[in-house]
Amino acid sequence: MQGVVKSYDPGTGDGVVMCDVGDFAEYDLAVNALEGSVFRMLRQGQRVNFIVDEDGRATNLGLGSEADMGTPT
Repeated sequence: MQGVVKSYDPGTGDGVVMCDVGDFAEYDLAVNALEGSVFRMLRQGQRVNFIVDEDGRATNLGLGSEADMGTPT
């Protein structure tokens, strides 16, 4: 899935990612969402790829891109 960071608190690691395609669903970040990723922290509006774990939380965050959405150049 791909979306944008809606909010992120670097102190607690809490955050929300919103799908930017389809239903615009929102997912809380999993506790380990940044482990093993290129991110040390996130910023609001940042585009990311992610998967939803069995608890319905966003995890395995990676870099998102406009190309992944098929956005015209």
